[in-house]
Amino acid sequence: MQTSITSRAQVHVHRFSLLVMLGVPLLAIFLQAYVPIHFRLFSFLDLPLVIVIFFAVERHEPVAGMLMGALVGLVQDGLTQQPIGLYGIAKTVVGFLASSLGVRFDAENPSSRFLVTVGFYLLHQGVYFVVGRGLAGEAMQFRWGHLAIAALVNGALAVPLFALLDQAKQST
Repeated sequence: MQTSITSRAQVHVHRFSLLVMLGVPLLAIFLQAYVPIHFRLFSFLDLPLVIVIFFAVERHEPVAGMLMGALVGLVQDGLTQQPIGLYGIAKTVVGFLASSLGVRFDAENPSSRFLVTVGFYLLHQGVYFVVGRGLAGEAMQFRWGHLAIAALVNGALAVPLFALLDQAKQST
């Protein structure tokens, strides 16, 4: 039986241009804020979360993942009627954990991308619910059916979207 140990030096860390690092999250936030108004089915998606997961997993820098999650979440909070910080906290947690986990699995495998996105979507919703209900005192309900469908839809979206975003990678 052969055991493979991967050091951080063996893991490929990718860079992205400043235009991609700023433009893609802003486009995702814009689409998330305005498209569900006209197309209700789009409300199942959390496009900014999927983008945070992609960049966090690809960069392998927990602080950078955490900062991206915080910034994307806070901008998204500013466009909602919810208290400021709910998305910021939830996406910060996901950004940090996705960056930390990105070293430990094959980030190029579509199955891995699907499963990681589903898992982080569920974690995000759990953190969002706990913070919203516990700290902000919001009247929220946990709808399991909706949550399960949305997690699968976001996972399915992640596979082709990550493949598209792979085209913007710059090797270090």
